[in-house]
Amino acid sequence: MSFRRENQMTVKAKRRIGFVSTRLAGTDGVSLEVEKWSSVFGSLGYDCFYFAGETDWAGEASYVVEEAHFDHPEISAIHADLFENYSRSPETSEKIQRIKLFLKNHLYKFIDQFNIDLLIAENSLSMPMNVPLGLAITELVAETNISTIAHHHDFAWERQRYKVSAGSDYQLGAFPPILPSIRHVVINSYAARQLALRTGLSSTLIPNVMDFEALPPRLEKEYVGDFRRNLNIEADQYILLQPTRIVPRKRIELAIELTRRLGMDCVLLITHSGGDEGNEYERHLREYARLLDVRVIFAAEWFGYRRALKSDGRKIYSLADAYLHADIVTYPSTIEGFGNAFLEAIYYRKPIVISTYEIFRADIQPKGFRVIGFGDFITEDVIERTRQVLHNPGLAEEIVSRNFELGRRHYSYPVLKRRLAALVEEMLGLE
Repeated sequence: MSFRRENQMTVKAKRRIGFVSTRLAGTDGVSLEVEKWSSVFGSLGYDCFYFAGETDWAGEASYVVEEAHFDHPEISAIHADLFENYSRSPETSEKIQRIKLFLKNHLYKFIDQFNIDLLIAENSLSMPMNVPLGLAITELVAETNISTIAHHHDFAWERQRYKVSAGSDYQLGAFPPILPSIRHVVINSYAARQLALRTGLSSTLIPNVMDFEALPPRLEKEYVGDFRRNLNIEADQYILLQPTRIVPRKRIELAIELTRRLGMDCVLLITHSGGDEGNEYERHLREYARLLDVRVIFAAEWFGYRRALKSDGRKIYSLADAYLHADIVTYPSTIEGFGNAFLEAIYYRKPIVISTYEIFRADIQPKGFRVIGFGDFITEDVIERTRQVLHNPGLAEEIVSRNFELGRRHYSYPVLKRRLAALVEEMLGLE
């Protein structure tokens, strides 16, 4: 009996979904959205399982293969040879094929072990961070015709580092692939237009969400009473929160400039690390902050998606703890696939200073959200409006209350639940 036939026979009974990504751990946007999708799928009666190079999910639901991670030494070497020159070595081509087959075999085992009915490729068919993994997923889908959602958070054509390429043959074949059993999901209207223009593929638009039906948590002094002390922040200092990875497109230097120009006793708190794009930009930010005499706290080691304790007993605070302590959120990105930090600021009822990046202007701003917005640079008007919000709690409350209700209306779990239910039921033929 073929794999496909066996899969068809178990669809209605199993309702099992397998997420596949390079990493499903930490506080990056992809991992956070998988957390939300998993929660919604659970409410719909599905079981979820996870294939990745690193995962925070329970071991009994996870299948970890180190070579699936983008920072595995062999994968990093492949990436450098493909995207730092216009030609690649024969050794790199051979290595890609070898690791592709290795990962494809593990994907087959993953599907068999957990009786997977539907695959969801989380950005692993969008960005060529791990080319062998993308090729392995594509070949497996072509061989089995298994129902697959390619969930695209961003694409290679949106990133400068992929403009130089000795891997365009791989990119055109698998990032994203064109196969009949793959349904493509994007998170903004611009991505939908570009995907159609560049590949001819149609897509379903499902924006990022937050659980607006659940009220934001309150500060629990039992756990976070030492928050300011541990991070060396004085009780009367304002906290400007930059809740993003440290990568150039986030333009964190503008948040540093804002902190300086406010002329108030402020610190800028950054909760994430550089991730997959190295630490050169962080070194630049440290030097820039020193030149401007701005206190910037690079605090990635203190934060995770959830609270935890390290082996030495030191606390890990949650992202929620960071938002609840913040006075205002800075979000000066030039490019975003959607904007998780924007939604999080809205959910945790914090004012936000934001660069009006293209997706924000096209998909979010028309819904009526009130923000302190700017374009290419920080103006004196932005400085003054930020001061007003920090000095006037009543104004801040008026803004965040309106934004929260708009978030509930447009970006809540019920919105996600309706769209996922319709998509998956159509793909699996469920009643």
